[in-house]
Amino acid sequence: MDTRVAAYAVVVEERTDQHGTGPRMLLAHWKEQDRSGWTLPGGGIDPGEDPADAAVREVLEETGYDAELGDLLGLDSQVIPAQDRLRTDRGPLHALRVVYRAHVVGGELRDEVGGTTDTAGWFPLDAVDGLDRVGLVDVGRRLAGLL
Repeated sequence: MDTRVAAYAVVVEERTDQHGTGPRMLLAHWKEQDRSGWTLPGGGIDPGEDPADAAVREVLEETGYDAELGDLLGLDSQVIPAQDRLRTDRGPLHALRVVYRAHVVGGELRDEVGGTTDTAGWFPLDAVDGLDRVGLVDVGRRLAGLL
């Protein structure tokens, strides 16, 4: 069984601009092979990297924003059966996901180039249920008290 440890950020901010008011959530669009969906910004922790540093790095890489972490929201553990992995010949995957609350402190929204996400965007919280999203989005919303 493979193990993957990753760190993610739940970024929810109040919007008061020409597009309306209310809370909105920052998501990145994951794409790999023939699978895709909106996900929390984040990803794998490099060897020796602190999970908090990984979350901040990944938010920047995937969205263009500098983020500051808040609370550690929790740890999510999931075993993905071999047949549900992108590479079914690798056996099952144990995914450990460290989830933080974060907020934007700088930068500008942009899409990642050459990574596992292809675009990033803000979504009204009440519109997230209607998105084609990976399960991690709901894990993050639950940990953040948004569900």
